[in-house]
Amino acid sequence: MAGKNGKQKTARDMILSMGVIVLVAGFVYLFIPHDDSAPDVKAVDYRVELLTARRAASYPVAAPQGLPDAWKATSVRFQGDEFDAWHLGFHDPEGEYVAVEQSTQRRPVFVDEATQGARETGKTEKIAGETWTRYEGGRYDALVLEGTKGSTTVVTGTASFAQLTKMAEALRTK
Repeated sequence: MAGKNGKQKTARDMILSMGVIVLVAGFVYLFIPHDDSAPDVKAVDYRVELLTARRAASYPVAAPQGLPDAWKATSVRFQGDEFDAWHLGFHDPEGEYVAVEQSTQRRPVFVDEATQGARETGKTEKIAGETWTRYEGGRYDALVLEGTKGSTTVVTGTASFAQLTKMAEALRTK
């Protein structure tokens, strides 16, 4: 009789413990705030870096003008040590990433790095009077400006070609 009573007590204690755990977990879920929305993207001011890059670079540095406020600049850098390299990253209105990349690095190497391995499609399009070649990749798609000497300009990112085109249209060098 004593053995039977001990097993019943153990099972009852386990069920009671599980009930307490479920109640505590429910309390935590209901009363502890949790937010599943995407975090706000913090915009950066790139004007100073742009002026510095335009003075230091050996090519005309491009940056967008006239984009709506929904486009938020999120990253900027100019590196002039090994190659003159300009990067300006944006969060577009659809929540995708778009970057302007420029460099004096060898074109094939730079395009491969900037587009994260995207491949040329053979398709070109005229954007703001310039010829751009489309690249498609697993992670990034890109537009690469043709006909430049001494540097390469790439508009790349996770955004659609329509958004990449809007960025390319907005680029100015002065």
